[in-house]
Amino acid sequence: MSKKEAPLTELGSFLPQGSVDEVIRFLHQYNVHLTITRERQSVLGDYRNKLVHKNHRISVNGNLNKYSFLITLLHELAHLLTYEKYGHRIQPHGAPWKSEFSKILSAFIAKKIFPDDIEHTLLRNLHNPAASSCADAHLIRVVRRYDEKKDGNHLVEELSTGSIFKIKGEKIFKKGEMVRKRFKCVEVSTGKVYLFSPVYEVVLVN
Repeated sequence: MSKKEAPLTELGSFLPQGSVDEVIRFLHQYNVHLTITRERQSVLGDYRNKLVHKNHRISVNGNLNKYSFLITLLHELAHLLTYEKYGHRIQPHGAPWKSEFSKILSAFIAKKIFPDDIEHTLLRNLHNPAASSCADAHLIRVVRRYDEKKDGNHLVEELSTGSIFKIKGEKIFKKGEMVRKRFKCVEVSTGKVYLFSPVYEVVLVN
């Protein structure tokens, strides 16, 4: 996984206006080693607690738009704040983490950093945030409006049944019907069946 340490002077290119100073304050206060990574399909960010010879470590995917980057970073900072209070004695996304994430997110919402549609979505789930930004389908749909548009990229739910699409690694699939909350898709070369989240981003094959 390629990654780079993020010089604090460059954070402005990854964060929305009005958030940079407060983010830097948190990073300095808790001696956070922040790295920016290439795209990871399964996670948007990651937190590792401090050790004897290492600071707290947070990584965030560098391909995210500014609002998604900030939300992900705050998600990981909430893990840090929870660890500072409770150590390893609690569940990673239990009530203490939800409380910390809610408080830190509320502070940034109050600064009017987010567009109205993102702010409304965040406020709606403020007291019971999803364990992963990847798991909050409605938030993904809203935040994605601010992505740089890429030709051929779609969410699985946007494709018609029978559409052929590919994912990273060039595997090709045919979209099937929804089973509960996921779409049943068949890998064309092997016939194996996979279940895809409706908001998983794929590339349509013409």
